[in-house]
Amino acid sequence: MSVQKPAEQQDSFFILGQTSNGRQFRPSDWAERLCGVMACFKPEGVGGGRDSHLQFSPYVTPTVVNGVKSVVVNGKLRQLEPMAYHFVLSFAKDNDLQVVDACLVPEKN
Repeated sequence: MSVQKPAEQQDSFFILGQTSNGRQFRPSDWAERLCGVMACFKPEGVGGGRDSHLQFSPYVTPTVVNGVKSVVVNGKLRQLEPMAYHFVLSFAKDNDLQVVDACLVPEKN
């Protein structure tokens, strides 16, 4: 049985800070640097203001997955700016980083 992802999660993925052979990716601030480059890609009406340049995009954000520095890429970026979406995919491929599909985890009631 195949489970369909909700529309907001389709094409979403994590870039893990580990190469395909399990080595830690350097430099240690790679996730923040990548997210900083992508910070200009935001939904209409988001951002702005005096410190808008200091905010990450909601589509490309740094995180930690099982103790590994990572970046989560929201699939909505693909519709907003396909070239930016392919840029982050190419970054992962060019640096031999692990890419894992993202999924929603149900909240506990």
